[in-house]
Parts: sequence; structure tokens; C-alpha cells
Amino acid sequence: MISANEYFDGNVKSLGYTSKTGQSTLGVMNAGTYEFATSKHETMNVIEGEMTVLLPGSSEWVTYKAGEAYQIEANEKFQVKVSGQTSYLCQYK
Repeated sequence: MISANEYFDGNVKSLGYTSKTGQSTLGVMNAGTYEFATSKHETMNVIEGEMTVLLPGSSEWVTYKAGEAYQIEANEKFQVKVSGQTSYLCQYK
């Protein structure tokens, strides 16, 4: 089954699905700054564009470009800035 998700007044949209490797979402973010909260461990893969991210426990923003990934543990909050439409694959554990 495919689920549709929409956040931040439609500026972040994704499709959720389950495969043999587990749950994932495939989405797009419009330019903006966002704060997300996790309930599961997440691996965020940047497909196109770039994300500048402030991970939990860090005071330094790091930019991840297409082909790069970062991870966030369960029950954490993190911030993301994007300057233009950016696509991603988020995999949950």
C-alpha cells in the first residue's frame, strides 16, 4: 500500500511504502527551513538538490548533496534547510 503525506502547508510531500527492506518514504521539499521529529531510526538519502542539516547534539550545520546520506536516531529532533526543491529517500528501522 502507498500512503501520501503532506507537511508544512504542503511544502514537504512524500509517498510512503513498505518493501522487503522495511518502511521508506520518497519525497520532495520546497525551499525553506523545517524541524522534524523521529519515532524510528532514519537514514536520509539526498537524491537531488541538497540539504543543510543540524543534527541532534551538534552545533554545526552540515550540507548533504545528491548521493550523500545522514542518519538520525529514534526519538530525536533535527532541522533542515533547503534552498531549492530537493528530493529524498528516507528509510526507517
